[in-house]
Amino acid sequence: MKELVIISGKGGTGKTTITAAFACLAREKVLADCDVDAADLHILVHPEVFSEEEFRGGCVALIDQEKCIRCGLCRDACRFGAISDDFVVHPTACEGCAVCFHVCPESAVALEEPLNGRWFISETRFGPMVHAALVPGAENSGKLVALVRNQARVLAKQRGKSLILVDGAPGVGCPVISSITGADHVVIVTEPTLSGLHDLERAVQLVKGFGIPASVILNKADIQPEVADRIEGFAREAGTELVGRILYDEEVIRAMVSKRSIVEQGDSVASRCIRASWDRLSEAALQ
Repeated sequence: MKELVIISGKGGTGKTTITAAFACLAREKVLADCDVDAADLHILVHPEVFSEEEFRGGCVALIDQEKCIRCGLCRDACRFGAISDDFVVHPTACEGCAVCFHVCPESAVALEEPLNGRWFISETRFGPMVHAALVPGAENSGKLVALVRNQARVLAKQRGKSLILVDGAPGVGCPVISSITGADHVVIVTEPTLSGLHDLERAVQLVKGFGIPASVILNKADIQPEVADRIEGFAREAGTELVGRILYDEEVIRAMVSKRSIVEQGDSVASRCIRASWDRLSEAALQ
């Protein structure tokens, strides 16, 4: 079983659009959407949910007002200013460090696991999919990403699938680290802009730090040819193969409006580029 993770150093490069296209082209796969903070792969693949579970991670303090004697020890010890003057814990400010729990002389503080989100197992026209939705502003997105990937592995074994295709999170933070750890291959999607090049450099550095083979796909490659050439040069020097240059194509916008993958939209410039990229990627990463 292979696990292929698609990430981007920044949002808006076309990562999910390309993931959906690869989902259409790949065979014997399970899909996993690990962009739990702002999941959107479901918009293009229309999952039909058949299993839904709660996700709880971390803890939040809760003060029992009947037991509390207003001594102020908890408020003085809290480094995050999460306890108000009337000894109510603000859940969005609480970091779950539990210092208030330990200093309270009346055992008036309890630690509760809040509902951080939900995760789902679904069927799509491309095959089974595991995905999740984090509560806006909730913590522990990295743990939820790990849960999604683990459930995708379980599902792949149950269904006898040979590939897990992961839509990772953008950026280089905790959700991305959780998305790529232990993967077989990472694809980094970028665009020919200076910010795209900068964030590609950070993403490559992150992936190489984990010792994971990586490839690069350059989306909208023809909008700034000079920067595109710089990105190709950087990828070559970094030891990451550029497996595709996808040309700008307004048909991609029409496909998204129709909530379809670009390769389902018919023959187009971008569709041909993506198919060629998938062929090269399959040869490099999935053999």
